[in-house]
Parts: sequence; structure tokens; C-alpha cells
Amino acid sequence: MERYSDIDRDSGVVAYEIGSDYIRVKFCDSSVYLYTYASAGSQHIEEMKQLAIQGDGLNAYINDHVKKSYARKEL
Repeated sequence: MERYSDIDRDSGVVAYEIGSDYIRVKFCDSSVYLYTYASAGSQHIEEMKQLAIQGDGLNAYINDHVKKSYARKEL
């Protein structure tokens, strides 16, 4: 996983992994969630990828748009 830069230092996200049709997101409590095209929709996943790369806004976007639309919670 790649470290999330968190430009504003106010995010619960600490790392992410981008795939062709998914993003895995690791939070500060060590939980990892897999969001996929099938679970959250391609538009949301593509937006989340961009926010992850930019290092800002990913946690807020998840809370506002896809919080419970994950494919699975991983350990």
C-alpha cells in the first residue's frame, strides 16, 4: 500500500492501494476496506483514486458518498 500524504493532516486515511477497478483504503485504526466498481460504482472509485493521489479529501469523500458501499472489510 502507498502512504496517503494527507496534505491537511486531518484525515483518518493512512494508506491506499489502487487497482484497475478498485481502491483499498487503510484507516488510522488499521482497518482496511476494499471499494470496487461493483460495490460503489466506477465514478466514485475513479474520484477516490484521484483524491488518494492528490493526498487530500479522501476521508471526507468516503464519509459523504460511499461509507457503506465497500465490497468487504479486510484485516
